[in-house]
Amino acid sequence: MDAGAISSNIKRLEENIGRVFIGKPEIIRLTLTAFFGEGHLLIDDVPGVGKTLLGQALARSLNATFSRIQFTSDLLPSDVIGGEIYNQKTQEFQFLQGPVFANVVLADEVNRTPPRTQSATLEAMSERQVSVGGATYRLPDPFFVVATENPIEYEGVYPLPESQLDRFMARVSVGYPDREAELSILDVCGNGDALDKIEPVLTLDDVREIQQAVKDVKLDPAIANYLLDVVAATRDSSELLVGASPRASLTFARAARAYALLSGRDFVIPDDVKTLAVCVLAHRLVPKNNRRDDSRSFAESFVERALATVPAP
Repeated sequence: MDAGAISSNIKRLEENIGRVFIGKPEIIRLTLTAFFGEGHLLIDDVPGVGKTLLGQALARSLNATFSRIQFTSDLLPSDVIGGEIYNQKTQEFQFLQGPVFANVVLADEVNRTPPRTQSATLEAMSERQVSVGGATYRLPDPFFVVATENPIEYEGVYPLPESQLDRFMARVSVGYPDREAELSILDVCGNGDALDKIEPVLTLDDVREIQQAVKDVKLDPAIANYLLDVVAATRDSSELLVGASPRASLTFARAARAYALLSGRDFVIPDDVKTLAVCVLAHRLVPKNNRRDDSRSFAESFVERALATVPAP
């Protein structure tokens, strides 16, 4: 697939999702950055702003398999990854796939499930496989997790540990639409299922080609050093208990390549780094005063201050 075809396909995909996920093109772009960058996305926002719709629209636009897992306090690891059942006819155990076996998986309210189930999801996200009964099962390709959290509820939740947060390429908030966008939402989504308006515009083979093209996007040494300077600022601060890891640097670079490609370029520019820094780095930082109610805003403002002080090439 040449550069022109890639650019055309990406534009068609963004426009198709934007037919139902209205008024938030920047969130669509960041979602596709994580998707084509072969990462996962954490959406931290209040109910009713279209988080589920976004994942469903992406899956339908690709004719991909989709599953939604409602994480609850009594959810077991086997409810996510599947488990072995005894087949009376064959008198053997056989593996029954869980809902994680889909191209696009919506992990709804992922912080409502106990750590044991959270950790079972971790291998799937990082290794793209699950292990049950001594056997390993590969997940579909592509595989993309969109996890959601409600940031205003602290009762009955299990905050994601840093090791789990680090598995997400980016964390975003959708926010409320403006008045004009909400009027369009009433028009498009007010009568019947809005997803009926979504038809596939790309194939999974197209997706794999674009994901491969992301790896070929050029990251100039000057841009790479700028990216690492921003990361280093999180490690050298007396305000932070934990800074961004080398894995964060790798993820940051992969996201910058994907964002550049989505912007129609085969090379990364400083603005790509600036645009992505907060959503890629902030959720990986742990302030010394690690209070749940203000740690996110502090981490985001810290990254913004680092961008303001680190000179760009």
